[in-house]
Amino acid sequence: MSLFPNISLRPEVEDYLRSSFKNEEMTTALGVQEAERKFEALLNHLSHPPAFTTVRVNTHLVSVKHVKDLLLEEIHKQFNGLSVPILQHPDVQDVLLIPVIGPRNNINKQPLEVIVGAHCGNAVLRGAHVYVPGIMSASKFMKAGDVVSVYSDIEGKCKKGAKEFSGKKVFLGNGISELSRNEIFSLNSPLKGIGIRMTEPVYLSPSFDNVLSSSLFLQNLPSVVVSHVLNPQPGEKILDMCAAPGGKTTHIAALMRDQGEVIAMDKIPSKVEKIKQNAALLQLNCIRAFCCNGTKALGKIEDGQGGPPFSPESFDRILLDAPCSGMGQRPNMTYTWTLKEVMSYQPLQRKLFTVAVQLLKPGGVLVYSTCTITLAENEEQVAWALTAFPCLQLQSQEPHIGGEGMMGAGLSLEQLKQLQRFDPSIIPLKSTDITSIREARREDMIWLANKDCIGFFIAKFVKRESI
Repeated sequence: MSLFPNISLRPEVEDYLRSSFKNEEMTTALGVQEAERKFEALLNHLSHPPAFTTVRVNTHLVSVKHVKDLLLEEIHKQFNGLSVPILQHPDVQDVLLIPVIGPRNNINKQPLEVIVGAHCGNAVLRGAHVYVPGIMSASKFMKAGDVVSVYSDIEGKCKKGAKEFSGKKVFLGNGISELSRNEIFSLNSPLKGIGIRMTEPVYLSPSFDNVLSSSLFLQNLPSVVVSHVLNPQPGEKILDMCAAPGGKTTHIAALMRDQGEVIAMDKIPSKVEKIKQNAALLQLNCIRAFCCNGTKALGKIEDGQGGPPFSPESFDRILLDAPCSGMGQRPNMTYTWTLKEVMSYQPLQRKLFTVAVQLLKPGGVLVYSTCTITLAENEEQVAWALTAFPCLQLQSQEPHIGGEGMMGAGLSLEQLKQLQRFDPSIIPLKSTDITSIREARREDMIWLANKDCIGFFIAKFVKRESI
């Protein structure tokens, strides 16, 4: 069931994407009309949240069953006595799936309104409360304790501190104000923390603010799959080239039972600190995080401290979760980047990939992933890599719960089957209520979770010999 309009893109970006999804290989295989239908369905799915909230259990510290029991209690409390099933994924067993209820159309809109920025609105649609920095506008006489309706300013046109807003907005649900309008927009002491506590969201998902912080990590399903595909082993030396905020880094360390060495890099100091904080929170000691531009990670060892640059063939396995255009993220109602910005990522990804190949030991595994949907950043990169580096061989993946790769980059059907592209457009959007969730078969819910997630791409290579 479609509640929101298609994601809004700049015309040149939409034309670029449309031409990719209606490439000659695709239209020959599917027909022009079906290729266009799939593309339009994708644009619509991107503006809506996935059908499940996914959490990864920190199995280094706790069991999946223990966390599941604690979460059942927490959700029962958050949802005022409503019991929602929590499923352990059969193929990704450190993942728990929580079905999202919605969209709920029986929520009465209130006269008092709060407008939030688009990023804040996206978080609310996935279960978050409204934090003060995300609030753009509040009704003139709003007081602490008032019931208010919350809207997302999807075009970014609301001025901070406005008393009313007549621009394009999307209803997110109702909540209770924790602060007055004057407190929220006070110039003397800018506040943080929760500004609006959501009580009737359009999409009902649990909030994970300070919930079991050391026991679980809120992560999209494909982002968990990618570390399993890498398949790190205890005692190995692993590189996570673009690691912030550390979800995959900490997952890799947990899969290794905290035995071995995980090197995490990011070029932004504050993000490196976030990786260190997450490693400490999850009590993982084999992680070392460094501030380094991944394109400069190869070179002469200088300081003897074990940090970058690294000598060639230093790592058993490398994850390159590459910087990308991010167009697979959900929900996202407005994508503001220019075509030039979107197309700037392919050359950067190739520079990073080239360094990764040189840092990988013969016999080692390289996993490349993105959270975007473009052909240029995904299948075209695989085709380029196989030509540029004859030492690489494409590998099948385990677990393989996504779809196969998209046609259009000249890869064979066998090669496409070895890739994983998570494409939410392959199933129709539908409304979910507590009755339908309780009546659904478990295997049907798992199937839905595998399909209705963010847009994501994974490729796995093995390095057969030295370059």
